[in-house]
Parts: sequence; C-alpha cells; structure tokens
Amino acid sequence: MYILIGILSILVCILSCILISDRRQIKQICRQLYFLEKHESNMLLTKESLSSPSRTLIDILNKQLQKQKQERIENLKKERMIAEIYTSLSHDIRTPLTSLDGYFQLLEEAEEEKDRRRYLKIIEERISSLKEMLEELFTYTKLQNEEYVIQLQRENLSQILKATLFSYYDSWMERGITPQIEITEQPVFVLGNEQAIRRSIQNIVKNGLDHGNQEIFISLKKEEKDAILIFKNKMAENEQIDIEKIFERFYKADEARSKNSTGLGLSIAKRFLEKMHGAIFAEVDQGWFTIRIQMQVYEEK
Repeated sequence: MYILIGILSILVCILSCILISDRRQIKQICRQLYFLEKHESNMLLTKESLSSPSRTLIDILNKQLQKQKQERIENLKKERMIAEIYTSLSHDIRTPLTSLDGYFQLLEEAEEEKDRRRYLKIIEERISSLKEMLEELFTYTKLQNEEYVIQLQRENLSQILKATLFSYYDSWMERGITPQIEITEQPVFVLGNEQAIRRSIQNIVKNGLDHGNQEIFISLKKEEKDAILIFKNKMAENEQIDIEKIFERFYKADEARSKNSTGLGLSIAKRFLEKMHGAIFAEVDQGWFTIRIQMQVYEEK
C-alpha cells in the first residue's frame, strides 16, 4: 500500500513539474509572439524541453510565422512592382500627352483644311498609342496574378497566325517590308486560348516593326508533339540586345525607337505562353533577332 502511494506521489510530482514547465513555456511563447508582432521580426519561436503537445504547438505556430513572412515578402515585391509600373508608365505617357497638347493648339490655330486634317490624324494616332499603353499595363498586371486562369481548348494555330499576320499587311506595306512567311499546309492545332495566342503574336510582330530593319521572316511548322512558331527580323545596324533581359518588363533595347512602347509586350507574350503550358525563347545570331515559340500540339483522340 505504501509502495502504491509512493508511486502515485512520484507521478503527481512529475505531472506537476511538466505542467509548471509547460505553463512557463506558454508564457514565454506569449512574450515571444508579442515581441514578434510588435517588431515585425522574422525570428521563429524557440523550443525548450517540452511535452509533445507543446512542441506540436510551437511547430504549428512557427509554420504560420514562416507563411506570414513569405506573404510579407510577396506583398513587398508586388508593391515594388506596382511602383515601378506607375513610374515607368508616367514616363512613357508623358511624350504622347505633351505631343497631344501641342497638336491640339496647332489644330485650333490652323486655317487650312488640309492642315486641320493632318493634325487630326496625328492626334488620333497619339490617342490610339495611349490606349494601347494602358491596355498593355492592364494586361500585364492581370497576368501577374497567379490565380488568373485562361481557358484552354483546341485551337487552330495556323488559322490564328494567318488572320493576325494579315491585319499587319498595311503596316508592312507602309514601311516597304515584304515579310517572308512559311506556314505548313497541314493545319496545326494546339492546346491554347485564341485571344492569348493572338495577343502574343501581335506583341511579337509589333516588336519586329518597332525594332526590325526591313527584313522579317515568319514560319510555323510541326515537330513531333510540338508546334514551332518562329519570328526573325534583321536587326538595325549597331543595335545591342540583352537576351537575358529581353522578356523582362520595361526592357527596351533602343529607348529612342520605343517612345510609344511600354516595354511590356514581350513580357506579356511570355506570361501568356506560360499559362498555356508553352515556352518562348530569344536569340541573336549574325545580325538576326529570333523569337521561338513552342506549344503543345493538340491531337484528337
């Protein structure tokens, strides 16, 4: 009997010590949490000799703290990105806005009808340029949201490519450009989104118009399970392109020739291709700038 009482007494003492230790540790946890909240520290909660439930509690709290830390980092990145976007945008739109103001004044003062028509045409072009810049900004911002999803389905890449290229016919003719186009006769179907594909092609073609030097080559072919779309344009003399930065936002190889561009076009194309499980690459070789798009061929079962 005395032995049993002794054993029970020992167990009670052990449990009391554990409870006292855990209570002390919980107080310490509360003090650490208060400190971390007040100072926005990246430190984690420390462990002492604890019971299993207390260690589990510490582990759960530390995971939440690490999650909050990562969220803070992501939020800071987004804030910096937004700040950079607005800074760059304000710089980019200053030129067309200043130009608009000047042409509106000339329009008011013009007496000849031919001059008024010319000024109106220029004003329309500047307004169109501003709309395009704002649309680029909206699209780019939307694509940065990881939760933004585009609907994928079977699309006729050959047909989309032909229709999009045809829309640039007048622009090429105005600049005296006769592009070389090679599209496989067999229709190429891919897993994608028509609007996203068209927008990507438009941005790449526009990049060639802005930076190219007369010669343009475009081809579409099928290689096993991939559709390969290639855009090549002859580079201007002495033009320097940093391939490592070509798909970064706001990158412009030649600021003087990009005064009506946000520098977001190729970044947008890259994001669209990634969301369609495709890929886009760029290279410079012997005076030619090449963009290569690779998309998954959609085979009907």
